[in-house]
Amino acid sequence: VKADIKYPEWASCSLGVFICLACSGIHRNIPEISKVKSVCLSHWEDYELELLAKNGNEVTKKIYEATVPVYYYIPNHKDCQVLREQWIRAKYERKEFAEGGTRDGVLMKRGRDNGQFLTRRFVLSEREGTLKYFTKYDAKDPKAVIKVDTINATFKPEKIGNPNGLQITYLKDYSTRNIFVYHDSSKEIVDWFNSIRAVQLHYLKVAFPGATDAELVPKLTRNFLKEGYMEKTGPRQTEGFKKRWFTLDHRRLMYFKDPLDAFAKGEVFLGNRDHGYQVFPGLPSGTHHNGSWQHGITIKTPDRCFLFTCETEEDQQSWMKHFNDVMSAPMSPQEFAMEATFKHRH
Repeated sequence: VKADIKYPEWASCSLGVFICLACSGIHRNIPEISKVKSVCLSHWEDYELELLAKNGNEVTKKIYEATVPVYYYIPNHKDCQVLREQWIRAKYERKEFAEGGTRDGVLMKRGRDNGQFLTRRFVLSEREGTLKYFTKYDAKDPKAVIKVDTINATFKPEKIGNPNGLQITYLKDYSTRNIFVYHDSSKEIVDWFNSIRAVQLHYLKVAFPGATDAELVPKLTRNFLKEGYMEKTGPRQTEGFKKRWFTLDHRRLMYFKDPLDAFAKGEVFLGNRDHGYQVFPGLPSGTHHNGSWQHGITIKTPDRCFLFTCETEEDQQSWMKHFNDVMSAPMSPQEFAMEATFKHRH
């Protein structure tokens, strides 16, 4: 609300909604009201205005007054202008009393099949430990419910084609699912990124009450160790080598037909070398190699060998360094559980 508003008792926003400076409530367009000044909405999102317009006081009070402290003085129509104005600003502009650990807003999400970016509502809940998204803002049921302990989020502006592009990966039915989102506001997308990290940290503190922040922070969102193209062949090693996009997310090596695919075509778990995981330069003798890339890599696991080729020797050495680093690191109990899941799935 503009700071110079002293009288009248109403201010308007778009969508035919009025904010009453007397009760700080939301009212629909009232023809009788003639003295109106504009509300300053530069910090409000379109979805918030839609929410106010559609639902009115009761729903918005539950959201914006969820955690008003007992000591906080709530002004009424008899109180002075500064109390009423700052009460409105605190609720709707600064969102000081919105439910803690929850973030609700809209992001542009890439469609899984058509590749188009469309507006989707996302809700992050600390209490539930979930990130949900909805195909329509007023939809009752979410399209997906994602557990925060399975989420990784990393900025990928070049891949997504937007400077604010964020890639969110999570496990769905024991397979990795990618969603690609962005927001026109760089502040908004960074706030979403850090909110995901905050909810993850809360989850980890509950799961590991004796752990320190220094021990838990590395378990939050992380950048991928490496991404890029390699060629690979199938499990019988007689099929032709095909070009695939690879993503190394710590111990999970995922490959996709296209960098923006929603689901990985396959995954390789990279365990510790003391448990039967190794990487070698080159391909086994007798390998049927019809590809154009000559710089081979062989990954040996307790169950099978995976064969890849790189376009250049430099790329081969870079991939091998990352594979060796991962295989040299000790495995955590959670990673042993992940390994068991991979073996069960395959």
